[in-house]
Amino acid sequence: MTRSVARPARTAISWLGTSATSPKLIQALKAAVAVAIAWSVAPLLPGVADDYPYYAPLGALVSMYPTLMSSVKNALQTLGGLAVGILLAAAVLIFSEPNVFTISLAVGVGAVIAATGWFGANREYIPVTALFVLIIGGPNADGYSIGYLEQMSLGIVIGLAVNLLVLPPLAFDAVGLQLTRFRTTLADHLTEISQALTEDWPPERDGWATRNLALVELGREVRVAVLHADDSRKGNPRARFHRRDLSADYDDLSAFETVTFHVRDLTDVLAGAVWGTPVPLELRPELRPAVSATLASVAAALMNWAPDAPEQAAITEADAALQTLMTELDERRGTAPITSMAVASSVAMDVKRILAALRPRLEGPEEPTDAASEPPTGRPSSS
Repeated sequence: MTRSVARPARTAISWLGTSATSPKLIQALKAAVAVAIAWSVAPLLPGVADDYPYYAPLGALVSMYPTLMSSVKNALQTLGGLAVGILLAAAVLIFSEPNVFTISLAVGVGAVIAATGWFGANREYIPVTALFVLIIGGPNADGYSIGYLEQMSLGIVIGLAVNLLVLPPLAFDAVGLQLTRFRTTLADHLTEISQALTEDWPPERDGWATRNLALVELGREVRVAVLHADDSRKGNPRARFHRRDLSADYDDLSAFETVTFHVRDLTDVLAGAVWGTPVPLELRPELRPAVSATLASVAAALMNWAPDAPEQAAITEADAALQTLMTELDERRGTAPITSMAVASSVAMDVKRILAALRPRLEGPEEPTDAASEPPTGRPSSS
């Protein structure tokens, strides 16, 4: 009985410990704190703003984004959208009067401006603000506009302050995990292909043949994680104490994206040799062991990849396995039709390019680079 109670208790404690440090939970708690502060301070504003205290908590909410820079950017875009909406309503009041036609016109123009995307995620505040000023503000449109803008500004300032002072989000930990996941997934994929080539023909293992799109999607997710980490450090005081060489992460990502491109290519080629799709090809039985061994060595190189190590035996072994395959192709070139050698030759070239993509990262840059450098340009993972 004691054991049956202890296990759920340990599970609950573990879940609470994990949840307590979850970035999403921390952000939610910070949003709640910012809203509470904004609601408490809002009535203290002088003048007409005191009549619209409920807009301050709204301003606090719209300023709470996962990174400081995105919070600042969104806050400025929101205030800009409010100002444009107020100007549209003012134009109606100055040159005409609120009616079905003028209100619809102001909202329509506001929607067109919002559609440009200049005002970010909260661009819909433009037509909404114009509508609120003309309908809710009514004869007191000027006072309503001032109160609305002041209270929203107050809430935004409070939200930004809370986001900055209370554990400003820093998304460094996820980068290493995502890059490792990317690398090991590529290694597992090549291992599965290698094992499939040693089975009866055609091999029963076929999951690898349909995984190309999943590899592309994984590459996109990892790039988003690296970009998010880069954005999270900007203006973040915690970045001074929790340093990470993001330029190295960008280099790793670029290398893995290049590897993905060539892995997808050799996957299509080998699928064509096995099942005749997307292009019917042939892989001679006597070449399958060498191709399998080469792919297995590349998988091991990826699995054991450590760019900070001066020497890596797995890379050397992959080079040796590739050389063995190339030598065998040269020896058989005069005794076998060219078409029957095409698959193994194509795989060998892809492997050569994969190792070439990994090698510059292992050698490191010629000169030290700043950790805050921008992501290098290169072939996107969706190529």
